[in-house]
Amino acid sequence: MITIRNANTMNDKILEWAIRIQSIVQAGLAYEQNIYDIERYKELRSIAAEMVSERTEIPVAKICDLFCNESGYQTPKIDTRAAIFEDGKILLVHENNGTWSLPGGWCDVDQSVASNVVKEVKEETGFDVLPERLIAVQDWRKHNVCNYAFGVIKIFVLCKETSGAFVENIETTGIQYFDQSKLPKNLAVEKTTDEQILMCFDAYNDRNWNTQFD
Repeated sequence: MITIRNANTMNDKILEWAIRIQSIVQAGLAYEQNIYDIERYKELRSIAAEMVSERTEIPVAKICDLFCNESGYQTPKIDTRAAIFEDGKILLVHENNGTWSLPGGWCDVDQSVASNVVKEVKEETGFDVLPERLIAVQDWRKHNVCNYAFGVIKIFVLCKETSGAFVENIETTGIQYFDQSKLPKNLAVEKTTDEQILMCFDAYNDRNWNTQFD
Protein backbone atom coordinates (compact mmCIF):
# COMPACT_ATOMS: atom_id res chain seq x y z
CA MET A 1 0.00 0.00 0.00
CA ILE A 2 1.33 3.45 -0.90
CA THR A 3 0.85 6.18 1.66
CA ILE A 4 1.51 9.76 0.57
CA ARG A 5 2.93 11.69 3.51
CA ASN A 6 4.15 14.91 1.90
CA ALA A 7 1.57 17.58 2.79
CA ASN A 8 2.22 19.35 -0.51
CA THR A 9 0.90 16.33 -2.40
CA MET A 10 -2.33 15.91 -0.44
CA ASN A 11 -5.34 15.98 -2.81
CA ASP A 12 -2.94 16.63 -5.73
CA LYS A 13 -4.65 16.61 -9.13
CA ILE A 14 -1.66 14.98 -10.83
CA LEU A 15 -1.80 12.14 -8.32
CA GLU A 16 -5.54 11.87 -8.81
CA TRP A 17 -5.06 11.52 -12.57
CA ALA A 18 -2.30 8.94 -12.09
CA ILE A 19 -4.55 6.89 -9.83
CA ARG A 20 -7.38 7.05 -12.37
CA ILE A 21 -5.02 5.93 -15.15
CA GLN A 22 -3.83 3.03 -12.96
CA SER A 23 -7.44 1.98 -12.33
CA ILE A 24 -8.27 1.98 -16.05
CA VAL A 25 -5.05 0.09 -16.82
CA GLN A 26 -5.76 -2.55 -14.19
CA ALA A 27 -9.23 -3.20 -15.61
CA GLY A 28 -7.83 -3.25 -19.15
CA LEU A 29 -5.16 -5.81 -18.26
CA ALA A 30 -7.80 -7.97 -16.60
CA TYR A 31 -10.03 -8.18 -19.67
CA GLU A 32 -7.92 -7.39 -22.75
CA GLN A 33 -6.87 -10.28 -25.03
CA ASN A 34 -4.96 -8.42 -27.74
CA ILE A 35 -1.23 -8.66 -27.02
CA TYR A 36 -0.53 -5.24 -28.54
CA ASP A 37 -3.16 -3.53 -26.41
CA ILE A 38 -1.80 -5.35 -23.36
CA GLU A 39 1.61 -3.83 -24.06
CA ARG A 40 0.03 -0.37 -24.39
CA TYR A 41 -1.73 -0.83 -21.04
CA LYS A 42 1.55 -1.83 -19.41
CA GLU A 43 3.22 1.28 -20.81
CA LEU A 44 0.42 3.45 -19.40
CA ARG A 45 0.85 1.75 -16.03
CA SER A 46 4.57 2.61 -16.09
CA ILE A 47 3.72 6.23 -16.90
CA ALA A 48 1.24 6.36 -14.01
CA ALA A 49 3.91 4.98 -11.66
CA GLU A 50 6.39 7.59 -12.85
CA MET A 51 3.80 10.34 -12.24
CA VAL A 52 3.30 9.16 -8.66
CA SER A 53 7.05 8.93 -8.12
CA GLU A 54 7.56 12.45 -9.47
CA ARG A 55 5.03 13.90 -7.04
CA THR A 56 5.96 11.84 -3.96
CA GLU A 57 9.70 11.10 -4.35
CA ILE A 58 8.93 7.42 -3.77
CA PRO A 59 11.18 5.27 -6.01
CA VAL A 60 9.45 4.05 -9.18
CA ALA A 61 10.43 0.45 -8.39
CA LYS A 62 8.61 0.60 -5.03
CA ILE A 63 5.54 2.13 -6.64
CA CYS A 64 5.51 -0.55 -9.34
CA ASP A 65 5.78 -3.21 -6.63
CA LEU A 66 2.90 -1.87 -4.52
CA PHE A 67 0.79 0.33 -6.79
CA CYS A 68 0.96 -1.78 -9.97
CA ASN A 69 0.87 -5.28 -8.54
CA GLU A 70 -2.88 -5.91 -8.24
CA SER A 71 -5.04 -7.65 -10.81
CA GLY A 72 -8.72 -7.61 -11.66
CA TYR A 73 -11.14 -4.71 -11.59
CA GLN A 74 -9.96 -2.10 -9.09
CA THR A 75 -12.37 -1.22 -6.29
CA PRO A 76 -12.07 1.09 -3.25
CA LYS A 77 -11.09 -0.09 0.21
CA ILE A 78 -13.62 -0.01 3.06
CA ASP A 79 -12.79 1.89 6.26
CA THR A 80 -15.11 1.50 9.27
CA ARG A 81 -15.27 4.04 12.12
CA ALA A 82 -17.11 3.77 15.44
CA ALA A 83 -18.88 6.65 17.20
CA ILE A 84 -19.08 5.81 20.93
CA PHE A 85 -20.61 8.24 23.41
CA GLU A 86 -20.61 8.63 27.18
CA ASP A 87 -22.45 11.46 28.94
CA GLY A 88 -22.80 13.31 25.66
CA LYS A 89 -19.07 13.10 24.83
CA ILE A 90 -17.46 11.16 21.98
CA LEU A 91 -14.60 8.68 22.30
CA LEU A 92 -11.42 9.33 20.30
CA VAL A 93 -8.24 7.27 20.25
CA HIS A 94 -4.74 8.74 20.47
CA GLU A 95 -2.66 7.37 17.59
CA ASN A 96 1.02 6.45 17.88
CA ASN A 97 1.90 9.48 15.74
CA GLY A 98 0.24 11.88 18.18
CA THR A 99 -3.00 12.49 16.30
CA TRP A 100 -6.58 11.69 17.31
CA SER A 101 -9.28 9.81 15.41
CA LEU A 102 -12.45 7.80 15.79
CA PRO A 103 -11.55 4.16 16.49
CA GLY A 104 -11.61 2.02 13.37
CA GLY A 105 -9.69 0.78 10.38
CA TRP A 106 -9.70 -1.26 7.16
CA CYS A 107 -12.46 -3.85 6.82
CA ASP A 108 -10.92 -7.32 6.74
CA VAL A 109 -11.99 -9.70 3.99
CA ASP A 110 -13.61 -12.09 6.49
CA GLN A 111 -15.57 -9.39 8.34
CA SER A 112 -18.87 -7.61 7.82
CA VAL A 113 -19.13 -3.87 8.49
CA ALA A 114 -20.66 -4.50 11.93
CA SER A 115 -18.19 -7.19 12.99
CA ASN A 116 -15.23 -5.15 11.74
CA VAL A 117 -16.32 -2.17 13.82
CA VAL A 118 -16.52 -4.40 16.89
CA LYS A 119 -13.08 -5.90 16.16
CA GLU A 120 -11.35 -2.57 15.52
CA VAL A 121 -12.80 -0.97 18.65
CA LYS A 122 -11.66 -3.92 20.75
CA GLU A 123 -8.14 -3.78 19.31
CA GLU A 124 -7.73 -0.01 19.69
CA THR A 125 -9.61 0.69 22.92
CA GLY A 126 -10.13 -2.60 24.77
CA PHE A 127 -13.89 -1.98 24.80
CA ASP A 128 -16.64 -4.35 23.72
CA VAL A 129 -19.31 -2.51 21.76
CA LEU A 130 -22.69 -3.14 20.19
CA PRO A 131 -23.25 -1.52 16.77
CA GLU A 132 -26.62 0.25 16.84
CA ARG A 133 -27.11 2.55 13.84
CA LEU A 134 -25.48 3.38 10.53
CA ILE A 135 -24.53 7.07 10.53
CA ALA A 136 -23.01 7.61 7.10
CA VAL A 137 -21.30 6.10 4.06
CA GLN A 138 -18.84 8.58 2.56
CA ASP A 139 -16.39 8.83 -0.32
CA TRP A 140 -13.29 10.18 1.41
CA ARG A 141 -12.33 12.27 -1.64
CA LYS A 142 -15.25 14.53 -0.75
CA HIS A 143 -14.50 14.77 2.96
CA ASN A 144 -10.94 13.83 3.94
CA VAL A 145 -7.33 14.62 3.13
CA CYS A 146 -6.45 11.88 0.64
CA ASN A 147 -3.07 10.24 1.12
CA TYR A 148 -3.48 6.77 -0.35
CA ALA A 149 -3.14 5.77 -3.97
CA PHE A 150 -6.59 4.18 -4.11
CA GLY A 151 -10.21 5.03 -3.31
CA VAL A 152 -11.64 4.70 0.18
CA ILE A 153 -15.27 4.34 1.28
CA LYS A 154 -15.72 5.37 4.92
CA ILE A 155 -18.55 3.89 7.00
CA PHE A 156 -19.50 5.47 10.34
CA VAL A 157 -21.44 3.39 12.88
CA LEU A 158 -23.01 4.52 16.15
CA CYS A 159 -21.98 2.03 18.84
CA LYS A 160 -22.79 1.40 22.48
CA GLU A 161 -20.02 0.41 24.89
CA THR A 162 -20.94 -2.70 26.89
CA SER A 163 -17.75 -3.61 28.79
CA GLY A 164 -13.96 -3.51 28.80
CA ALA A 165 -11.10 -1.18 29.67
CA PHE A 166 -8.30 0.47 27.72
CA VAL A 167 -5.05 -1.44 27.21
CA GLU A 168 -2.17 0.25 25.38
CA ASN A 169 -1.50 -1.47 22.05
CA ILE A 170 0.59 -1.16 18.88
CA GLU A 171 -1.84 1.32 17.31
CA THR A 172 -3.04 3.62 20.08
CA THR A 173 -1.46 5.07 23.22
CA GLY A 174 -4.60 6.35 24.90
CA ILE A 175 -8.27 7.23 24.67
CA GLN A 176 -10.36 10.19 25.77
CA TYR A 177 -13.96 11.39 25.62
CA PHE A 178 -14.37 14.85 24.08
CA ASP A 179 -17.11 17.43 24.30
CA GLN A 180 -18.51 18.70 21.02
CA SER A 181 -17.12 22.17 21.63
CA LYS A 182 -13.65 20.99 22.73
CA LEU A 183 -12.42 18.64 20.02
CA PRO A 184 -8.63 18.20 19.69
CA LYS A 185 -6.84 20.23 17.02
CA ASN A 186 -4.44 17.50 15.88
CA LEU A 187 -6.87 15.14 14.18
CA ALA A 188 -5.74 12.43 11.75
CA VAL A 189 -7.70 14.15 8.98
CA GLU A 190 -7.25 11.31 6.48
CA LYS A 191 -9.20 9.20 8.99
CA THR A 192 -11.44 11.64 10.87
CA THR A 193 -12.29 15.30 10.36
CA ASP A 194 -14.06 17.82 12.61
CA GLU A 195 -17.05 17.71 10.28
CA GLN A 196 -17.29 13.92 10.51
CA ILE A 197 -17.13 14.00 14.31
CA LEU A 198 -19.81 16.69 14.45
CA MET A 199 -21.93 14.56 12.11
CA CYS A 200 -21.64 11.74 14.64
CA PHE A 201 -22.82 14.09 17.40
CA ASP A 202 -25.83 15.02 15.25
CA ALA A 203 -26.67 11.35 14.69
CA TYR A 204 -26.29 10.57 18.39
CA ASN A 205 -28.65 13.40 19.36
CA ASP A 206 -31.26 12.60 16.69
CA ARG A 207 -33.18 9.36 17.17
CA ASN A 208 -34.72 9.89 13.71
CA TRP A 209 -31.36 10.35 12.01
CA ASN A 210 -31.33 9.48 8.31
CA THR A 211 -28.16 7.73 7.12
CA GLN A 212 -26.01 10.10 5.06
CA PHE A 213 -24.36 8.82 1.89
CA ASP A 214 -22.50 10.21 -1.12
